[in-house]
Amino acid sequence: MPARIYKPSKTAMQSGQANTKAWVLDFEPEAPRHVEPLMGWTSSGDMRQQLRLRFDSKEEAVAYCERRGVPYQVTASVPPKRRIMSYADNFSIKRRDAWTH
Repeated sequence: MPARIYKPSKTAMQSGQANTKAWVLDFEPEAPRHVEPLMGWTSSGDMRQQLRLRFDSKEEAVAYCERRGVPYQVTASVPPKRRIMSYADNFSIKRRDAWTH
């Protein structure tokens, strides 16, 4: 079962960078989930799906996979592009967009 190593992005509910600095190792499912006929719940016999490991660096996560013999795939993270703008730019004469309320 391959593992996926990535750096999580911030959620839509966050304004800061909390929980985005650590690298995460998730295991891909071995078998698809199935619906139990009695209760209708979705279940799986694969317990590694529930496991999520956090590492301080990508190298630590890769070393963990190589020590355990787990095949892995590293997904590179792209830093967000920031557009620096001051409050006074909202009222600038050289503003590109129309300014309306």
